Amino acid sequence: MTSEATRPVRIGVQVAPQHSTYTEIRDTVTKLEELGVDVVFNWDHFYPLSGEPDGLHFEGWSMLAAWAEQTTSIQFGPLVTCNSYRNPDLLADMARTVDHISAKNGAEGRLIFGIGSGWFERDYDEYGYEFGTAGQRLDALSEALPRIESRWAKLNPAPTRKIPVLIGGGGEKKTLRIVAQHADIWHSFADTETLERKLGILRGHCEAVGRDFGDIEISTGTRPHTPGSLDPSDLEQQLGLGATLFTLGITGPDLDPSPVIDLLAWRDEVNAR
Repeated sequence: MTSEATRPVRIGVQVAPQHSTYTEIRDTVTKLEELGVDVVFNWDHFYPLSGEPDGLHFEGWSMLAAWAEQTTSIQFGPLVTCNSYRNPDLLADMARTVDHISAKNGAEGRLIFGIGSGWFERDYDEYGYEFGTAGQRLDALSEALPRIESRWAKLNPAPTRKIPVLIGGGGEKKTLRIVAQHADIWHSFADTETLERKLGILRGHCEAVGRDFGDIEISTGTRPHTPGSLDPSDLEQQLGLGATLFTLGITGPDLDPSPVIDLLAWRDEVNAR
């Protein structure tokens, strides 16, 4: 497959809102912005996804509003918000408000609206949401996105710009079709071989719905590494497939941002080519 990477490479960091105090999370976000990271993500869950199941954890959208006020240039968002947890019109209003909070000195807002169908059953059980089936949750996401887009068009004030929609997930029949219909960014959790296959499927969905495949930015996770040990071979292969947003995950109790320095150096080298 030939490269679709016509956008500049960007580096994201997902700061897991678990096993750390909020002060530690806030200070980490400040450090990441100072280092020159392009995007900071959190996630939208109610309990830790790793480590002590009942460890420290914070709600995602409240945190995003704080990040909007705290930061000045970095983009940010959930990777990803769960469609099931909030009425779609309310979620659209929340996103619009957070985006406005992030607009500084006359600039546009900086929110990336990451969304997915949901999967963590404990969240549903503990907070009283109906878990249903994966297919039902995907159908609900498909129904919610037009409502979200419609609500953004009705709100006063309107969003500061077209809020970019990131959809996470790799389901080949439903999820990737939803991506083709609604996403500005698709986030894959796949390895390089799987990513190549799914990009071919996504291209087919784009053709079926009349969408330009090139309009969708390709985002992917990066393998963890210790500082100074980055092997860029996987990054280069995924770049060749068209990926341009690469995100590293860090989590408490040791929110160590130092591995991102290698990724930033690689980004700068690629963008200077």
